[in-house]
Amino acid sequence: MKKTILEMLRSAGGKFVSGEGIAEKLDVSRTAIWKHIQSLRKRGYKISSSERLGYKLDDTPDLMLPEIVQYGLRTKIIGADSRIVYKNSVESTNELAKKLAYDGAADGTIVISEEQTGGKGRLARNFFSPKEKGLWFSVILRPQCLPKDAPKFTLMAAVAVAQAMEKFNLRAGIKWPNDILFDGKKLVGILTEMSAEIGHVNYIVIGIGINVNVRREEFPADIREIATSLSEMAGENLNRVEFFRAVLEELDKLYIENNFDEVFKIWRKYNITLGEKVTVLSAESGEIFTGLAVDIDAEGALIVDSGGEKKIVYAGDVSIRPAK
Repeated sequence: MKKTILEMLRSAGGKFVSGEGIAEKLDVSRTAIWKHIQSLRKRGYKISSSERLGYKLDDTPDLMLPEIVQYGLRTKIIGADSRIVYKNSVESTNELAKKLAYDGAADGTIVISEEQTGGKGRLARNFFSPKEKGLWFSVILRPQCLPKDAPKFTLMAAVAVAQAMEKFNLRAGIKWPNDILFDGKKLVGILTEMSAEIGHVNYIVIGIGINVNVRREEFPADIREIATSLSEMAGENLNRVEFFRAVLEELDKLYIENNFDEVFKIWRKYNITLGEKVTVLSAESGEIFTGLAVDIDAEGALIVDSGGEKKIVYAGDVSIRPAK
């Protein structure tokens, strides 16, 4: 019922809506409407009231509440219908998403939280996720593909975020496979986890952390020189809800099209790794080696020319070596 009341207030375009009219349409008492209005106010909505005129929506909170995110969201799978699970605080959106996926959550379900108290990055690193300062979310996907194809979805997520940034006149680079950087500092981290059997993927969970409105002084001292945010990049705060919708719409489009040749083509356009000398810590063998990042293969793995030997990096930590 609260969702219907919100839709009526929004459609009024900033004008008052009669409380009696709302009650009649919903076939409830005016007292019931008042209680729902109070509930909406507690969730952060600014609603004016007048005994003579009724209720007027003045402002919506910059929170990732499903009814806010989905208002005007143009997606068919990602976050569509009732596929948004909202939390004010959670230890890790990926951990909750994996539990929901195991229990049968639908393809395209999103877990979004205002903060993470134990956010995870790649290679078991912690991920700084301050309350109401960024976008900390995980997407559950159920693609019909082989387990070897799962890494492709990591690159797809990076491309979706980079293209969403373009809509806000922000251009950054993607460091293989999925870190998004600006001026050498990290804006976005992506962690992909999978449940699979031989020849079949049960589900893929893609965790995405985006520093949206984090000020430089708010970053912990140990990452202050290597991390940045969209607001620092833009010189002003961004509307988190609007940016979140843009990311979901880009991701939805890429997921539905299922054209990884095109995804890789776009990834190459944004990448800052290919053609550079890199140092690689292989997650598979633990080997550390250097070489020239040449390209990515059909699975999205990085191809490195190390002293004339072609090495394929499926997972690991890649750093770009500064020019001497």
